Amino acid sequence: MARDLNAPLFTAVSSSARQLFLLLRCISFASKAHVRVSPENIRFSVEETSVLEAFVFLSKSIFTTYTYQDDTSEHDLPEDAPPPPTFQISLPALLETLQIFTLGDLSKPSGDPYDTFAAHRLNRQANQPFSSTVLGTSGLCRLSYDGPGCPLSIHLSEAGVSTTCDLTTYEPESSSDIPFDRDAMALKTIMRATHLADAIAELASANPTTLTLLASPRAPFLSLSASGPLGSATVEFARDPQLLETFQCPQRFSQSYSFALVKAAQRAMGSANKVSLRTDEQGVLSLQFLIEVETGQAGAGEGIGFVDFRIVPLVGDENDTEDGERADSTDDD
Repeated sequence: MARDLNAPLFTAVSSSARQLFLLLRCISFASKAHVRVSPENIRFSVEETSVLEAFVFLSKSIFTTYTYQDDTSEHDLPEDAPPPPTFQISLPALLETLQIFTLGDLSKPSGDPYDTFAAHRLNRQANQPFSSTVLGTSGLCRLSYDGPGCPLSIHLSEAGVSTTCDLTTYEPESSSDIPFDRDAMALKTIMRATHLADAIAELASANPTTLTLLASPRAPFLSLSASGPLGSATVEFARDPQLLETFQCPQRFSQSYSFALVKAAQRAMGSANKVSLRTDEQGVLSLQFLIEVETGQAGAGEGIGFVDFRIVPLVGDENDTEDGERADSTDDD
């Protein structure tokens, strides 16, 4: 069916602007976000110097209404269909827009920047910060996009007050996703996200620069070791269903990553229910966070949101350099 040229290419309505804000804030370490709109979801992706990528998938199920029109003719073959529209947008501007009606609640957290999520965890059942009880009246949000060159329009309304913001969109920069080979897995485990968050928080106290992931078919099964100028520390996870819901590791695996890159996922750790921690045989680390959210359909219950981080491992020279720096520091002492 031909597209109605008088209608936007895409529109979506959410009953909770705050829910969208909390999901997108999980990847707020970058200034620009790539946006891809499809019939099934909106994907926001950010990257940092080709060594860290993060994705947020907003499924159509979390919206009250979701309408997507493309230019595909009913006579077109699948390979002839146009690609989904993509554009860049300022992520800080989008986040500021989504919290216009809640600046007093979220813009000035006291103490640790992750206290907002901690507060939500304490006020929900089963560690769920996206329940209607916690979110409360968080504003109606309507997103619309007319096509290439047009702004992303955001209409917000709450308690009889409404505002419309048009955010400038940009031509997407050429980029490619960090490759992750799902057919050549070296490690796959699923755990509660709070267990990973607690481990990273404990290791961060030593101000480390490197995080080493060690997995084995035999004990200690999974361990995270952090090292830096102030020393090193290790957290081990036993193969206990209370800690690791699933654990697949055909053979011993060890790889190191920049601790700062892993810590960039800390907000997602604080809001997720579970995390799937995977590595492929090339050492690329995938942290896929499962976040339970309120759906937009009446009586549909809870839905699922996904936030996915991919992190490139440190190469040998980088590890050697860091080890040398620590050795030099010891010699000087």
